[in-house]
Amino acid sequence: MHTSLIVLYTGHLRECADFYIGLGLPLQLEQHGNGPEHYAAELGGTVFEVYPASDRRPPTGSLRLGFRVPAHAVVRGLPTGRHLLTDPDGRMVELEIIKETNINE
Repeated sequence: MHTSLIVLYTGHLRECADFYIGLGLPLQLEQHGNGPEHYAAELGGTVFEVYPASDRRPPTGSLRLGFRVPAHAVVRGLPTGRHLLTDPDGRMVELEIIKETNINE
């Protein structure tokens, strides 16, 4: 089994997108038909999306996410190693910044 989709709903769309882009996720602005603008990135075989919350789709609550990112991709300037961060909605994000040669280990 493999995770193929993770969707976060947020009341802070741009702030969350900027946060995850700063971690090295290649989020791109998208819109499908008449649906809402949102951000999406393909991470290996997993699609990661950040959507605006609505009455029908309330903000994603407490959640902890983890990402392994090559050092060259991180915009925030953090050193290699593990970092525990909080996104604009208060979700915990564990970021492991590694040398590119170790990305799949």
